Amino acid sequence: MASQFGPLLRQLRFRTGLTQEGLAERAELGVRTVRRLETGERADPRVGTVEALADALGLTPAERVELLAAAGNQVPEPAHGSPSSGGVGGVGTLSDPGARPGDDRLAEAASQLAYELRARLRREEEQRQIHDPVPLPVRWQSAPAALIDSWNNIRMTGPGEPAGPLRLDGELDEIVSVYQRIPSGRLVVLGCAGSGKTILTSRFVLGLLDVSTPADPVPVIFSVGSWHPGTTQLRDWLIEQLLRDHPGLAAPGPDGSTLAAALVETGRILPVLDGFDEIASGLHRAALAALNATTLPLLVTSRVDEYRAAVAATDVLTSAGAVVLAGLTVTDLDDYLPRTTRKRGDVGTVWEPVLTELRERPDGDLAAVLTSPLMVNLARTIYSDTPDHDPAELLDTDRYGSREAIERHLLGSVVPTVYRNQPGSHGHDVDRVEHWLGFLAHHLDRLGTHDLAWWQLGSRMPGWLRMVVSGLVLGIAAGFPAAIVIGLIEFVGLGTGGAGLGNGLSAALTAGPVEGLAMGLTIGLAHGAVLAFGGTMFEPSRVRIQLRGAGRFGATFLRRVVVGLAVGIGLGAGLAIARELGATFRIVGQMEATTGAAMLFGVTFGLVFGLAWGVLAGFEAPVDISSAVSPMNLLSANRRIVAIQSLIFGLVTWVGYTIMVGALHGLRSGLVYGLSYGLVLGLGVCLCAASLTAWGTWTVFARVWLPLHGRLPWSLPEFLEDAYRRGVLRRSGAVYQFRHARLQDHLTHAYRTSR
Repeated sequence: MASQFGPLLRQLRFRTGLTQEGLAERAELGVRTVRRLETGERADPRVGTVEALADALGLTPAERVELLAAAGNQVPEPAHGSPSSGGVGGVGTLSDPGARPGDDRLAEAASQLAYELRARLRREEEQRQIHDPVPLPVRWQSAPAALIDSWNNIRMTGPGEPAGPLRLDGELDEIVSVYQRIPSGRLVVLGCAGSGKTILTSRFVLGLLDVSTPADPVPVIFSVGSWHPGTTQLRDWLIEQLLRDHPGLAAPGPDGSTLAAALVETGRILPVLDGFDEIASGLHRAALAALNATTLPLLVTSRVDEYRAAVAATDVLTSAGAVVLAGLTVTDLDDYLPRTTRKRGDVGTVWEPVLTELRERPDGDLAAVLTSPLMVNLARTIYSDTPDHDPAELLDTDRYGSREAIERHLLGSVVPTVYRNQPGSHGHDVDRVEHWLGFLAHHLDRLGTHDLAWWQLGSRMPGWLRMVVSGLVLGIAAGFPAAIVIGLIEFVGLGTGGAGLGNGLSAALTAGPVEGLAMGLTIGLAHGAVLAFGGTMFEPSRVRIQLRGAGRFGATFLRRVVVGLAVGIGLGAGLAIARELGATFRIVGQMEATTGAAMLFGVTFGLVFGLAWGVLAGFEAPVDISSAVSPMNLLSANRRIVAIQSLIFGLVTWVGYTIMVGALHGLRSGLVYGLSYGLVLGLGVCLCAASLTAWGTWTVFARVWLPLHGRLPWSLPEFLEDAYRRGVLRRSGAVYQFRHARLQDHLTHAYRTSR
């Protein structure tokens, strides 16, 4: 019945001659609410909403009953045989589908998401000095007609209704009111690189959150450059991004899916798609077609040329208005730049010579560069309040005689400036800092994204090399404790060679490389097996361990058992290869050192490993929905969960090995070798389990391998947070991004040129 509500409401509105705006005003509802009801995006309106619409339309009692029935609401029997008056005060006994427990969960999730977004964006604006001293004056005009859909579609008018153009011109603090004028709720913001699109999206979300009600969708910024429309539908991609940046939304929703999926599917998310132009080359046409296949209200930002090309290849964004950001004027700069630095006595500020040049030559190259908010922000960072930097050097036409030369200078100077003139550099040489940042930019360029995710570092290495590196690094880590334990056993005479320092030292020097080789082969093969079955990347965990688990097993349990068997087969193969190479693997040697025994041990261990991992699923719960997420917070949470899981696997292995040796060689041998060799094996299993996680691969590649080759610093977490504090990086949920795509491109080019 609810599918009949939209057409019926539209028909009744046409009859009364009201527009959607007029009906919304009379009913004291949002225009988007009326639009969503008419288009069927909202299929279960609350009784109060229906009653308000009925009052605004002036319906008769019979028409009111019909509208309520079309909405799927039960109508009470009239008292004493009289027709129901339908008054608002008389609907207390009507059933309200909007009051279902599942909706309560969604409402709570949406409210928490809005709170988290508001707090995060305000911190980001403070970090980027958006309001210090005042925001740059970003303004816009309506886009050319060729980039805008027909006003009939934008205004969603009915047959015969007027469809004149809307006034969409405005300034930064008017973005919400401009958007709310558009009945379709679809707006495209166009501008050149650095024109202020990202700042506008931040102000849009914060402004909309300040005026929205709990029933309104939550505006969320998505960096759309990582979307591949050919492989992932828009709604699925939105869900993935929500889960990445807000792991708490992985909790079950009312329909059995995740809260993130439920929020997207029920229209409780308003996508703010930032960076349409950053979608991979050749995919803009497919992306625009995919956006046109949805009716989602949204705001999209893009550079002008990329959007114009996509429109020429397909069509405009259906029902969407469009605006183009304008450049800054000399008057804007005259009002802004002097406020960012100290005065110089009676001669004004250091910006006075530059401003004089801009007034005299408003059509010059320097004026053209400083029409961009990005370039003005870079110039402010480099020259304001930095005694050894004088902006008058920008007037040197021999050095900066073209627009491109000035832009290269500003982009190339910002990193040295913030690292030389701000305290807390951790002793890093600026050249090394630029090299490390260049590698990160190069890494992102190879991935085709602007999202710097800590778990993706090293993901561009070939699979075989990742296997080798994992095995080498963790094999060495396992070999040292093995050498120490086995050396001590031989030293005290519990081994086969008798007591003595010489025997202990000899056993340690022999056992360390052999045990490390076996464990390295095991970890390398296990790493390769998981990559083959699970893809090219380990994703961060979105769970926490709770003692009172829900006991959910099912497909997760079976999948983990299969992965455990794969790991066990890798272990058995590693031990067998070491055995065939002539190595005496002492740990398995206590259970008959034959190739068949090694394989049997591996399979048995893998089964136990998989079962333990599967049972652990019953004690995992989604992270707290109220927990704030940043790159380092997510990293810390994953380190904790990996430590708990790996410790459990190590303990299971240690106890299991002790029991197996005791069954074969007696209780005394089981205790001796279990408390020694079993401890070493348990440690190896801890390392193996950790290596098959996002945090484990981060540790191997980002904390050991890449710093070893000089591509990244050893103190990488501190370096990334320091770059964020200095304004070189920004946070976007669970990932970092460079402060602007042009800075990333510049650093990429510089890195590749230096190589």
